[in-house]
Amino acid sequence: MVPLIALVAGTALARLAGLAGVGPLDGWHPALRVGLAVMFVLTGLAHFTNPRRAGLVAMVPPRLPRPELLVTATGVLELAGAAGLLVPATARWAAAGLGLLLIAMFPANVSAARRGLTLAGRPVTPLAPRTLLQAVFLTVTVGISFGA
Repeated sequence: MVPLIALVAGTALARLAGLAGVGPLDGWHPALRVGLAVMFVLTGLAHFTNPRRAGLVAMVPPRLPRPELLVTATGVLELAGAAGLLVPATARWAAAGLGLLLIAMFPANVSAARRGLTLAGRPVTPLAPRTLLQAVFLTVTVGISFGA
């Protein structure tokens, strides 16, 4: 739920800044880019800080090798994608890459929900709400990739 709050709050604050006269943020598309970037900075940093890192490593499906490396790599990709969203020339490609990353990482969320894992001491989001959140996040990446 925290990533959704970050997305909504980041988008709303960026949109308000645009309405207040910050030219580069004047419009919903740039505001969404900022909101998504805020979300991915938050989730990307979680890949490197405990106790979340340990929970993310545990979420990697057991059949995949080197879960620590996978968590580090996905964290780096999330942070790089967040930076790319903030540069208009790379925003569409960054959003497309982040959308693909969301799809690639979703099996870890499914695996974690099925195994009843915890993340930072709290149960992971159940599969149905997590799937809905994933659809929202993917919709935003597609909107940025193909939007105005």
